[in-house]
Amino acid sequence: MVADLAIYTVVHQPRRLKLPAQPIPRGASIEDISHCLFDERMNERYFRKVAEYSYYPAAQMFLELVRKGMKLAIGFSFSFLRQAMMWDTQLLNLFQELVAEENVEIIGVEPYHSFQFLLDLPALVTRMRWMADEIERIFGKRPVVTDTTEMCMSATIYDALDSAGFRGAVMDGRPWVLQWRESTHLYRYGDEKPYVRPIETERRNADIGAQLIAPIPGAPRKRSKSPASNADTERKSGPYLLTRHVELSDDIGYRFSNRGWSGYPLYADTYADWIANTWGDFVFLGWDFETFGEHHRADSGIFEFTRALPGELLKRGVSFATPSALIDRYSTSGRDYYLPLPVFPTTWAGSGNIEFFLGNSAQRTLFQLMHDVYGIAQLSENPDLLDLAAWLAQSDNLHMIQWFERGGSEGEVSAYFTPQEWWSLGNNGIIAEQQRVYLNAVYAMEPYLPARLIRQARQKNSNKVPRRKNVPTAPDVGKMARSVS
Repeated sequence: MVADLAIYTVVHQPRRLKLPAQPIPRGASIEDISHCLFDERMNERYFRKVAEYSYYPAAQMFLELVRKGMKLAIGFSFSFLRQAMMWDTQLLNLFQELVAEENVEIIGVEPYHSFQFLLDLPALVTRMRWMADEIERIFGKRPVVTDTTEMCMSATIYDALDSAGFRGAVMDGRPWVLQWRESTHLYRYGDEKPYVRPIETERRNADIGAQLIAPIPGAPRKRSKSPASNADTERKSGPYLLTRHVELSDDIGYRFSNRGWSGYPLYADTYADWIANTWGDFVFLGWDFETFGEHHRADSGIFEFTRALPGELLKRGVSFATPSALIDRYSTSGRDYYLPLPVFPTTWAGSGNIEFFLGNSAQRTLFQLMHDVYGIAQLSENPDLLDLAAWLAQSDNLHMIQWFERGGSEGEVSAYFTPQEWWSLGNNGIIAEQQRVYLNAVYAMEPYLPARLIRQARQKNSNKVPRRKNVPTAPDVGKMARSVS
């Protein structure tokens, strides 16, 4: 039976699109493009609503609990942090106070809640390293365990997180990935794989590896900063994997206030029994922070339940632990196990695979447009446009239209997150206007392409009437591209 329990919760608010789509004037500034793409007024309204019902009361509750001995892991998307910095610094201060507690570990979350891992893995590595720097700056703690968008995980995502230097990562414990394994153990997908390559292949790869790592004569030897501490820079393994217990997590995340559920009403002593009697080393629970007060309103009893849970677990000999503490405990004792990861990502959304976000024609079309916007931004080499493209790659924009051509519980969950203001457009209108937002973004970014900037500069220079005869010089393209904003 399990002896340890780790609780992880993630705080996120999307940066919602402005529908109907707003036309963007040709040659608009990047600030004006952003204003046309995103509905900040709507974002503020939803932010303040969730802050009142969930963020404030739940943060206060967890602050009380961790001061009494409970341990908690918490992550923040930069989408949420950006909104908190703009509209409620008092709330941000409260979360900083919570994270500062000794019993709280901060988890590094994919900052934009985007699907960048499907668009550009090298950029994901860079962005995750940057995220760790920023989280440390904002909260005073550096994350060494990470989460991706919607807890997505695959072999390639794992390799990117390994390259970024993280010590651990979280993922959903779906049976189609775990197969015969339980989610109650520590796993790794690292260097020791259960197959043997031919000797010649081993020798050839070793020679290639030696060439790759050989220093270039005269080149400076730089080492990129890792999220890990200096003592952990030389990691003996790739990131360890903590797999969320799906059933026990969803009992709270989805079913707690469902009067039609056979477990309703759920009491803390019953839930503590379920945890204590689970087979394995530990239970890792993962929830949206909005579970407390938003998904389950205060009158559901969710706050009273959570306050009572630590005492009931203590009676049953279950101890709280942070994700890093679990990695320390079970990796050093040799109780970590190999887990083969699929190339197709698993996620905690819906039935646990990427089809939740790409399963209907509207989602696939929108994802193609995300590709197009990101590609144009890359061609522009303009960091501000790349930033906009990352915002437009938010998974929420696909999540909000999962209901299209579908029904059932997954469609209902998706419809719940779709802004109420959009429904007046009708189902097909929502899809058409979403697509128009991305098409407008592509056309608005085209004038920032370097080749077009060069032609515009030459045309401008040719139209000037010189005061005296002089020899025209070629424009500084690099400087010009950098100066456009």
